[in-house]
Amino acid sequence: MDEQNIPIDINTTKLLDWLISRRHVSKDWQNDVLKIREKINNAIQDMPEHQEIVKLLSGQHINYFHCLKITEILKETEAGTKNLFGSYGSKRMKDWKDIVQMYEKNSLYLAEAAQMLIRNVNFEVTSLRKQLSKFEQMQIDYEKKIKELGKTENVTLNEFNSLCRQLGIAGKDIKKELKELLNDLPTIYEQAAVRAKLVKPTASLYTAYFKYHSNDVDETKILPLLQYVIEKGNTTTYEYTYGEKPISIEAFEVHEEKEPITTEGIDFGDEIDFGDSIDVRVDADKNEIDWGSLSNDDGFEIVDHGDFDVNLDDTGIVVEKTGNDGGIARGTDAFTVLDNPKTRDTFLNDLIELEAFLLLRLHEKSNETDLLHISQMQNAPAIFQLQTVESLSSMLSDVRSVLNELTNKRTQHLHNIKHFPKYIDILTDSLRQKLTSIDRLRDTKKIFEAKIQEVRNQSSSTLPVIDAIVKSTKILQKQIEEEISKKYKGRPVHIVGSVNML
Repeated sequence: MDEQNIPIDINTTKLLDWLISRRHVSKDWQNDVLKIREKINNAIQDMPEHQEIVKLLSGQHINYFHCLKITEILKETEAGTKNLFGSYGSKRMKDWKDIVQMYEKNSLYLAEAAQMLIRNVNFEVTSLRKQLSKFEQMQIDYEKKIKELGKTENVTLNEFNSLCRQLGIAGKDIKKELKELLNDLPTIYEQAAVRAKLVKPTASLYTAYFKYHSNDVDETKILPLLQYVIEKGNTTTYEYTYGEKPISIEAFEVHEEKEPITTEGIDFGDEIDFGDSIDVRVDADKNEIDWGSLSNDDGFEIVDHGDFDVNLDDTGIVVEKTGNDGGIARGTDAFTVLDNPKTRDTFLNDLIELEAFLLLRLHEKSNETDLLHISQMQNAPAIFQLQTVESLSSMLSDVRSVLNELTNKRTQHLHNIKHFPKYIDILTDSLRQKLTSIDRLRDTKKIFEAKIQEVRNQSSSTLPVIDAIVKSTKILQKQIEEEISKKYKGRPVHIVGSVNML
């Protein structure tokens, strides 16, 4: 094979070393190039208005090959300065020709071009592509965060809507809507009282169970409040306590507890001496007042008024065997038994006790291999022996329906709102906090969306820069190959390696 046709392959990263080792350029070429760069910077300050020149000078590092193009353009723009001998009198042309000649001396242009090529391949393009990858990763991360924020927003919004549905409010004016809900409590308690009547057979079974195992049991103490509601309904606490309906009911407003008033530090002055105590008794049966034993020795004068009867009716004093405050239901007595926190707890305890009883009976019925239990229940009343798993399950369902009526989330919230003044503020703040969290999450999403758009813009502006550098690098590669080929009488020259991976 003809040696002239054997290609010269030069690795991109070794290009500059190859030029120095072949003595095409000197080792200290950089010192001379600095002078050229200074002269280029001065020449650029005085350039004619030409579109091609503007394009060459915009955003590019000017090299020897650009200078050649500039001199070609100046031949047109500075044609008027040409003299009879064919030389140009323009300072612009003279400056750029000097620059070209300085480049060609000792092949400085090859060394600088090789350095530009290596820098573009190893640093410029690589750095910009890493930056582009970083932008893409940032975009992925932001999108991931937006997705996570969206999930959290949906969870929080669902929790808010769920709680609003649970309470039965729209969630617009939360505190006002919660206060209006209190009007539903009487209806809820009335429904619970009606459902309680379905539990009567179960309560009778429970009572019979106690009487069977203990003859001296007091029936009035077995599920007392549940039995009362079954018979009387959801009456006032006053009626439950005193056994009679109140003449009137004074509405009781629940207020926040205040510090109790004490008498500490109050000076009542000297004590009043009432002398010896006098024992005065009223005998309700005889309508007489017993003044105790009084004698002249005690310093009292005894006056005999004959028989003195105290007619309690004539004095206007009414002594009631039952009742309180003249038949007026005040304070917590004005609450119904299912509304009053104390009696309500007793009612719920009765239901839970009944539920536990039924669960135990169901367990026994489902495991009738217990011979001891069978022998114990042989003499039990028919009401026990006639029970089946199905009947006991039905009773259990009735008991739990009443329990659910009073212990479901909505009823508990309403009960707490009515009887604990701070609870409505706590519940309102909890709901509002969820709305605030949702707004904050949405604002954060908008911030990330803006960042995504910013990253996209940066990516869009970086891509053309990369394309321009890659294009100019390919051109520079071809120009260097041609210049080296000239030095070897036209042998083909190939710069190989990373430059071809662009």
